[in-house]
Amino acid sequence: MKRMFNLSLLAILGIVLIANTSNSQTVVKREHINFDENWKFHLGNASDPSNDFNYGIVNLFAKSGKAEGSAIDPKFDDNQWRSVNLPHDWAVELPFQNSKNFDLMSHGYKTIGAIYPENSIGWYRKEFLVQAKDSGSRYSIQFDGIFRNSNIWLNGFYLGNNQSGYIGVTYDITDYINFKGNNVIVVRVDATQFEGWFYEGAGIYRHVWLNRYCNIHFIDNSIFISTNINPKNTIISIDAKIPRTA
Repeated sequence: MKRMFNLSLLAILGIVLIANTSNSQTVVKREHINFDENWKFHLGNASDPSNDFNYGIVNLFAKSGKAEGSAIDPKFDDNQWRSVNLPHDWAVELPFQNSKNFDLMSHGYKTIGAIYPENSIGWYRKEFLVQAKDSGSRYSIQFDGIFRNSNIWLNGFYLGNNQSGYIGVTYDITDYINFKGNNVIVVRVDATQFEGWFYEGAGIYRHVWLNRYCNIHFIDNSIFISTNINPKNTIISIDAKIPRTA
C-alpha cells in the first residue's frame, strides 16, 4: 500500500523545534507536577451564605482579584480548616439515611443533597510557591475530576466553572501567578445535584496537577488525525492537522 502524509504537520513541527532550540536558555522541560498534598478543607452551606463564607454576597468575579470577606480572598485565614490530601471525598464520611426520598437514594443514601444543604458544599484551598526564576514558563492547573459543580479561583481571580463531575478541566494560570510570594488556589464544590448513578460522592476525588511548559507549545487536544480509504482500497491517505498553536 502507498501512504501519503500531509506535510503541513511536519512543517509545523519543524518550526516549533527550531524555535525551541534556537536559544538554549528558552528551552523548558515540560513538567507534570502532582498537586495532591497539603490542601485545606471545610464544609459550606448551600442555603445560607453566612455559613458559606459569604459566597454569593461578595464580588466573586472582581477584576482586582479581591474578594474580601470570603474564602476566595487570598488573605483569608484557613488555619482552622481541616488538612487533607487528594483525592478526597467528604460524602464517604457522612452517615447513611434510610429513606424513600429520591434525593437521598441518588447520593447513595448519604445525608447530602438538596435536603441537606449543610453537607452539600465543600471548600478547598491550597497555598503554593512558584520561583521567580521560572517566570518565563507557562503554567496550567489540571483537575482530573471534581464532583460536582465546581468554581475555581487563583489569587482571587476567577478561572472558571466545570459542571460535570466526570470530565476533567484545565486552566492556563500563567497570568495570575504571583512569582514574588504565595499563591492560593480555591475550589468551591457543589454536590447538591447528582449526575447519574456512576459516582455518588462529593469533592476533588481525582488527582490535581500543576503543568509547566514552554511558551511555544501545542495546545492540549489541538492535534487531530483522520484517515481516508479510497473505494478501491489501494491508497490510504493520512491527514494530520493542528488547528491551533500557542
